[in-house]
Amino acid sequence: MTPIAHLSRRYRFSASHRLHVDALSPERNREVFGKCNNPHGHGHNYIAQVTFAGPVDAVTGMVLDLGELDGFARRELLDVYDQANLNTLPAFLDEVPSTENVCVELWRLFNAFPHATLRSVHVEETGNNSFDYFGETSPS
Repeated sequence: MTPIAHLSRRYRFSASHRLHVDALSPERNREVFGKCNNPHGHGHNYIAQVTFAGPVDAVTGMVLDLGELDGFARRELLDVYDQANLNTLPAFLDEVPSTENVCVELWRLFNAFPHATLRSVHVEETGNNSFDYFGETSPS
């Protein structure tokens, strides 16, 4: 029987965003989002952790090739998100770039990695705020 192991890998990126909903009044946006509604935005040094599960390869002893995962993360995450204004990215043109939504979007990105099964995405926004997503959706 082949053992299943979980591997977690962290990636760091810096990005800015503004939390704002056009359908809400300026007053309501300030009430809901507080200082995160600053018209000029604000930035964070994010830490994204992705956790994959898979069988431990009998030859390599690994769940996946870290070089392949790092290359994938470079192309799909870091080249796009690092030093970006999240509000301008295609994924957030019609979505508030809250860290909850960033977490969901990173799930979508990393779920396409073909060499193991994505189990969770964890995003730290600040030392006090972090978010987890496990791929679930609410019932329709």
